[in-house]
Amino acid sequence: MVILDITSASKVGCVRSQNEDMILVDSHFIRNNEYTTTASLNHEDRYIVAVADGMGGHNSGDVASSDTLRNLQFYFHDIPEKLHAGDLNEAMVEWLNSINNFVEAKGRADEQFKGMGTTLVGVLYYYGDFFSVNCGDSRLYRFRDGELVQLTTDHSLNNMLGQDKHTNIIVNCIGGGCNTSYIDMVKIDVQAGDVLMLCSDGLTDMVSNRHIAALMADGANANTLCDAAIENGGLDNVSCCMITINLREDAFKITR
Repeated sequence: MVILDITSASKVGCVRSQNEDMILVDSHFIRNNEYTTTASLNHEDRYIVAVADGMGGHNSGDVASSDTLRNLQFYFHDIPEKLHAGDLNEAMVEWLNSINNFVEAKGRADEQFKGMGTTLVGVLYYYGDFFSVNCGDSRLYRFRDGELVQLTTDHSLNNMLGQDKHTNIIVNCIGGGCNTSYIDMVKIDVQAGDVLMLCSDGLTDMVSNRHIAALMADGANANTLCDAAIENGGLDNVSCCMITINLREDAFKITR
């Protein structure tokens, strides 16, 4: 059995007037609050955690992130059972195309939603395996043995040009008028004691990876990391979700 201890928090920050981020923890949607839960899963279960960052500078980014996560929550739990990884990837590509068309069409139909868009980063637990999904520049990290490693690749202009510094110019998103929309899905290697941390760039733009790792080593939860971003200026909405992975001694093997 896999036991997931999950903390999550999503906050508006110090500058913006509304929170365009949203977090999904399986059947719970989190915005402007915190949520903590424990999930006990077997190899027949499925579970999803995701963070969506409504695109700043566009109309109704909060609507785009909400629509995307609510649609994803329904779709993921409706996927057929026990698909192979390649078929699961195909299903997620089909979903991305569908939600991208939906968000774009909503913008064309109503001026108040014109140009809205969102990023997406998520962790899927599907019949004993963990997968990451990523579209945009929100991030997934793994914290193991005191080391914080980014598992996703930023779909940003700077990253495409080989530059280390992060900017908010992204080349892939859901809606938002991006010329391309694609999703990266990768199987994640996990071990007991690992912490998977998902976040919007409101965290990583304000708090260095080294500082995040130090806070996590001291036992920080998602709310603590969001507060650190706010203490450093909180220039954007900030959302974070931490998943601590524990296995019972009689658990099935989940890294294969």
